Amino acid sequence: MSEQGKEVHRRRVFYIPGYDPFHPRRYRELYRKESAAQAEITGYEIGLKPKQGKGPYGWHVSALIDGAQVESEIEVLYWADMVKVSMNMGIASTYGVMAQTAWTYISTGALWRLMRLRKGPVIAALYPVGFLLVQASLAWLAAYGIAQGVQTILPSGVGAALGWGLGALLAYGILDFFRRKDNKFFAYYLMHDYAYSARTRGANPAELEVRMGEFVTRIGEAMEGDADEVLVIGHSSGAHIGVSVLADLLRAKGMQEAGPELSFLTLGQVVPMVSFLPEAWRLRADLAYMASQDRPFWVDVTAPGDGCAFALCDPVSVSGVAPQDKKQPLVFSAAFTQSLSPERWRELRWKFFRLHFQYLCAFDAPKDYDYFQITAGPQTLLQRYGTRVPSKSRIEAPVNRFTSLAP
Repeated sequence: MSEQGKEVHRRRVFYIPGYDPFHPRRYRELYRKESAAQAEITGYEIGLKPKQGKGPYGWHVSALIDGAQVESEIEVLYWADMVKVSMNMGIASTYGVMAQTAWTYISTGALWRLMRLRKGPVIAALYPVGFLLVQASLAWLAAYGIAQGVQTILPSGVGAALGWGLGALLAYGILDFFRRKDNKFFAYYLMHDYAYSARTRGANPAELEVRMGEFVTRIGEAMEGDADEVLVIGHSSGAHIGVSVLADLLRAKGMQEAGPELSFLTLGQVVPMVSFLPEAWRLRADLAYMASQDRPFWVDVTAPGDGCAFALCDPVSVSGVAPQDKKQPLVFSAAFTQSLSPERWRELRWKFFRLHFQYLCAFDAPKDYDYFQITAGPQTLLQRYGTRVPSKSRIEAPVNRFTSLAP
């Protein structure tokens, strides 16, 4: 572990996004806007510059925090191209994967066990199924109404054919309208998100495994550099990707005593949505392995106000794979209801997707969680949270039916 008194002057940050089809510039602009807001609230200096060094997606941060000058290189580990490909489905295909995904979670019993943890993310998972069925029902009713109306005017075989033909066109128009407006409804987006892991029953798709190997290489190269800390951040679905990436890195290279301090931060994790599936043996093995390590220091931050995350659910313990010598992660809450002023909380509380990104944003009544001090400040993750106690309300009960660590 790093020395408690050692300041960070140079940091490498690797951010693994969730299942998002966004270009990395979106995260850069979010960081630019929110870091400026947090700096003004908290009273430090922070600014962004173009990325320095290798790597296609990222930015450079210069900060003056607690009297210390810190230079941080932030890189987005990109997999949005695979997300876009997986979302590139027509209407019929989306309804097909909806049926397959629902059957996977119901038939394996995963859905009922997930409901014993937190209702919020399960409701978020059921929402796209429900709303897609509502869309289909509206389309059917409209088609049926048109068909009956035409047949009333033309009570013949021709009238029936014309009526149902017009009805089918109207039904398609309604379904296509909802598909094109999904940036407001998120039903297609969420459906493809849950289907991405469900289609392989929890196993990583082959193309993702290849990309994760590239992530291991990038982080491994940073560990051989002159940074004081290498910080890996997994947000949402990126949390379970980060677990496996770091487990692979440790198995391949181990942890040398010299060199940068390796740190791991998971935010708004949805690990149980994958680890509770029968073929997620690879993820469960990596969770158990990471939980038994002293390094990297692993902090898991969620918040009950985030309805899209398994808030305060220890991802190792609830998955039923906690080893006897379990050491990690440290689980605590970002406490949205306390870290945001009453006015700001009232403004955001029903904006579920915005709240899922609040971990990456400014708090106007900050407590001890500050994303920008973590990523650009003079302390390592261990120095900042090494003596912090976990949240008392965390859930550690093992409720997963599938606990195998090998196929």
